[in-house]
Amino acid sequence: MALNAYAMDMRVRVDPSKCQGHNRCYALAPELFDVDDLGNAFELNDGVVPVGLEDKARLALANCPEFAISIEE
Repeated sequence: MALNAYAMDMRVRVDPSKCQGHNRCYALAPELFDVDDLGNAFELNDGVVPVGLEDKARLALANCPEFAISIEE
């Protein structure tokens, strides 16, 4: 049986209206986030969190000073 590489029940979202470009999410979880030319973060892979990276998603959420990250489970 093949193992699904994505935890389909978890997604991360970055609210661009709240993001101030601190980039803590990117520093903590570059597998889940990237930054644009202005330094604002955005989610990779349409926000889908790969299996095994759930803790990194939660760490990024906990460390965002602007509360711009949300997690859908």
